[in-house]
Amino acid sequence: MSKFMSELDHHSAKLSRVCLKKGGVAGRKIAEIMASINENDTIATRRACNLNSLAVYLNEDPEKLIKEYLDVNFDNAQSELDMTALGIYVIKHEGADASDPPEDVGIIVEGVVMLKHIGDLACAVALLFGLIYNLNLSYPPDLKYSFEFLQKVLMGIDTHRLSNKVQVLKNKLHE
Repeated sequence: MSKFMSELDHHSAKLSRVCLKKGGVAGRKIAEIMASINENDTIATRRACNLNSLAVYLNEDPEKLIKEYLDVNFDNAQSELDMTALGIYVIKHEGADASDPPEDVGIIVEGVVMLKHIGDLACAVALLFGLIYNLNLSYPPDLKYSFEFLQKVLMGIDTHRLSNKVQVLKNKLHE
């Protein structure tokens, strides 16, 4: 966990700059994601924004991994979570502003809540990455580049074979 967070923080400023340079629809989505930092500039917000922006930058949908719900609608969302193969859920209070912490953050594998009350999104992503890696699960196909970046660039595991997308991003981070 400490290596994941320190590497994410180490790459944070450059990753933000690289992602914000993206144009088109993806660039607008990234700008919208990064606007959260202006409302609540904390390390947890920066980490969450960078992780979401990373997925968008790599032409992936962060909503395939992270499902956000309001606490009043969570019971209705339970059926959706039961059909989730792999993901993270975030339950927010209705009417909460950007500085309020979520009510719950958890990890779901095959419709079963594996971990809950994690605290923040970055910790949940780190724990999910650890679960996937240690249980030798396949990365979600819709997010394979994001997880490849986390594994090979952030964590430095099996770094000798990078996809073109991740290699280009890694080069931009090291300019």
